[in-house]
Amino acid sequence: MNKRRLVAALACRAGGARLYGKPLQNLDISGNITILDHLIAGMKACQEIDEIVLGISEGHENEIFVDYAKKHQISYIFGSQKDVLWRLIQCGRMGKATDVFRITSECPFVAWELVSKAWLEHQENKNDITVTDFMSEGVNFELYTLDALEKSHAKGGDYERSEFCSAYARRHPDEFKIQIIEPPQRLRRLDLRLTVDYPEDLILCRKIYNTFKMHAPHIPIEKIIQYLDSNPEIHQIVSSFVDQTPIWASVVNMEYEDSN
Repeated sequence: MNKRRLVAALACRAGGARLYGKPLQNLDISGNITILDHLIAGMKACQEIDEIVLGISEGHENEIFVDYAKKHQISYIFGSQKDVLWRLIQCGRMGKATDVFRITSECPFVAWELVSKAWLEHQENKNDITVTDFMSEGVNFELYTLDALEKSHAKGGDYERSEFCSAYARRHPDEFKIQIIEPPQRLRRLDLRLTVDYPEDLILCRKIYNTFKMHAPHIPIEKIIQYLDSNPEIHQIVSSFVDQTPIWASVVNMEYEDSN
């Protein structure tokens, strides 16, 4: 049996109506460490990931991401701004992937502690798609076979090929073998938000990073949860943006038990 090869594909673009250049925003201002720097460091420190490829959107304003690729000595491709799914496929092909690890470039805190289990079960169970769910918005990740991404692209339309790359699989779950890796109860916190889409999100994530940067690049999600529970006024600044809807649960007919 040939060894599986997991390639991290990270779609990048500098635009953003609510907050421009989200991946390029500093988590650590004094250290000049951006969200993208932190994510790349996290992927490099993840032993399951064989290669990282940046999927850079076409457009002059996005050429700055080439500098990041060169700085971190990783590969990159340029692709369609609208067809994000095709960019992920291009990343996978560039890295000769059998499988693709997907996170988004505006989510600095990933549940790295679940990657090993997810990758093992993805392979052993011969899944097409393996994901995490039920956790705070921004910390989940997805594993796809490259074939699953290519099938989604071939059969999907413009919406399914957009930034909502999982849409085809979630609308047609009968065409894929999908598994959710259930997190421990202590990590099931849909009431918290850990992504960067608004300026308030960036304020929150900077506070978290500067509190726990000694643990970077794999800051434990449980420590972040404990910190926010002890300092509820900090999370309050983003509370109006919280979305408590699980992403994949309805697809695999799982019942979510509220941990609150």
